[in-house]
Amino acid sequence: MPRFASPTGFLSAAALAATAWAAPAPGQGLDIRTLFSAPSANTAGAPAPAAGAPDWSGESGASNHPLMTAQAIRAAAANFRNCLAGLWPLAERRGVSRALFEANVAGLTPDLRIMDLLDAQPEFTKSFWDYLDILVNEDRIQNGRAILAQHRATFDAVEKAYGVDRHFIAAIWGVESNYGTQIGERSVIRSTATLACIGRRQDYFREEFLSALEILARGDVKADHLKGSWAGAFGPTQFMPTSFKRYAVDFDGDGRRDVVDSVPDVIASTANNLKKDGWVTGQTWGYEVVVPKGFNFMLADRSRVMSVQEWERAGIRRAGGKAFPRVDDRAYLLVPAGAQGPGFLMLQNFRVIMKYNPAEAYALAIGHLADRLRGGEPFVQAWPRQERVLTRAERYELQQHLAARGYDVGEPDGRLGGKTRNALRQFQSSVGHVPDGFASAAILERLRSR
Repeated sequence: MPRFASPTGFLSAAALAATAWAAPAPGQGLDIRTLFSAPSANTAGAPAPAAGAPDWSGESGASNHPLMTAQAIRAAAANFRNCLAGLWPLAERRGVSRALFEANVAGLTPDLRIMDLLDAQPEFTKSFWDYLDILVNEDRIQNGRAILAQHRATFDAVEKAYGVDRHFIAAIWGVESNYGTQIGERSVIRSTATLACIGRRQDYFREEFLSALEILARGDVKADHLKGSWAGAFGPTQFMPTSFKRYAVDFDGDGRRDVVDSVPDVIASTANNLKKDGWVTGQTWGYEVVVPKGFNFMLADRSRVMSVQEWERAGIRRAGGKAFPRVDDRAYLLVPAGAQGPGFLMLQNFRVIMKYNPAEAYALAIGHLADRLRGGEPFVQAWPRQERVLTRAERYELQQHLAARGYDVGEPDGRLGGKTRNALRQFQSSVGHVPDGFASAAILERLRSR
């Protein structure tokens, strides 16, 4: 999905392939949409909750954000009608008619179940190996190859027009919605309206809500087809409304940019998204590499970019004994499981995929699935599956301990991004541990003990 973890695009965001995880998340990543769905809003007014759909738990969110406390959620829900009324002038300035606005918001009620999902995105809470196991499996590989064969002519035309490798487009299609079979059934209008008025991302989702109304006003997607994830991502490759506005194209020439029902528009719009975000034609995403013993893991940082040749001089070797095709390519080193697991040299196109969804686990899944779709092999090295993955609460606690000791982790949120890993490496180095930035249960205990 083009984006949600960052305001530029994720969910850009949200999500993935459908699975029955206990704490699922939205499109552009792991998709809970088949588990918790609600009918879309229509001209008749607000939809009733889907039969048997879980209600909001009534609990505060795991992010500990003040707008995610149970009290704040209830207060915002009580003010929902006033919040929507306040959005009308903004919609009017964008060319949305009063009739269309009222048809879509009259009687609309908030979908509070979304509050339980907002802080539970699997890209940020699951281990890399669990995430990859679900998203890069034999069924998804075989189905992706079938999709590539079925739409070969369209992929040919899109690849020629945009210079984006078809296997990456197919991988996004597969990860986001399992090739269109799990697009989501929530009303995009209701979801984005809920998030525009309730929770910790209101400024971000206000723009998504208004953009969704613009899509309806233009007639690009039919109102009853504008359904998707709890975060508002829709279509087989899960476009957020703002990303749709920036990247959607009418590739089939019917006058509508339909990223829901037109396969040519879906494929071309996804390619256009990647191209405009900086895709390098002819380059892959990166390489699995072997990190030698005694390696200086302080070099494993997104800001440390060197040529492949320089990484080789530092002792990095491509896994499986293969040679690197271009030693002048520039990359950074990612070691998601620390010294116990595989390393990866990430090229520019990996960063482009992360603009689609700013989670390293997501981007790695896309890159690996693309490789498998073209006939590549599984990763060579083993993951440390014996390691217990920290819970969201434990990750938040780890960040708090680091921050209390003066390390810069940004705003503690339970997501272990680059700042947290860098801070963790510094702490590990200070206590004589291998500074690999891996948030293990053992290092959390060490932080607790100081």
